[in-house]
Amino acid sequence: MLKIAVCAKQVPDTDIPPSQFKVDEDGLQVVPPVGVPPIVNGFDMNAVEAALRLRDAGVECEIVIFSVGTAFALDVMKKPLAIGADRLVLVDDETSESLDALGTARVLAAAIEQDGGADLVLAGRQASDWDQAHVPIMLSELMSAPLVTLVRNLTISAGSDSFEVERVAEGGFQRIECPMPAVMTVTNELGEARYANLRGIMAATRKRPETMTIADLGIGDVANDGKLAMTRLFVPMSDSNVEFVEGEDEADSGRLLALKLREAKLI
Repeated sequence: MLKIAVCAKQVPDTDIPPSQFKVDEDGLQVVPPVGVPPIVNGFDMNAVEAALRLRDAGVECEIVIFSVGTAFALDVMKKPLAIGADRLVLVDDETSESLDALGTARVLAAAIEQDGGADLVLAGRQASDWDQAHVPIMLSELMSAPLVTLVRNLTISAGSDSFEVERVAEGGFQRIECPMPAVMTVTNELGEARYANLRGIMAATRKRPETMTIADLGIGDVANDGKLAMTRLFVPMSDSNVEFVEGEDEADSGRLLALKLREAKLI
């Protein structure tokens, strides 16, 4: 049976209005908006969908969700279970808030190894909070597995030990054959994750996540072993001046606008 590990991150809701987004500049952290629950990173849900499509195509597989963080909202993190994933493994540790991308990758690699390894590790192309896309790259290096990024379609032939992948490229896409085990990042071009039905939601409520701490993984103090240090976190301020160009009619307004753009050397 194929073992698929999907890395999923709990992130702030991307649909909150800008007025509710605040940061603690002294504490160098984002302040969770009051009354707004977090979500599973949308790109990671694309990765869950990629795993489920392999199963739909007849590939016998176990799909395990791995997440590193703290203060997990279980109703949120169980969403992949509700649409078909088999198990949820949470590394719930307060020190995870100070992890950089390398530290997070080390924790994920250790958690996946402790769970028995994986033939395929999937993740979203990036997380919607920091948009760095570093963790899967480092995870592939730590696992000594090939990396394929920006996957938009993924298949495997019966009895094969390699994947057939389509990845997004400039002006089109590439077809790649990749051996097992492998790490891949999935892009939204693959398509949105399916909706959970009532049966899936009820099944997810009965499943208990497997929880552990970083100390349980036996990898030392990764929180203080980072290569990056955050020195400042702030919401950038932007001032803009708006000038309405009005003429006698639409044609005259367009002519006056063109003159102003030419004066500003924009055209």
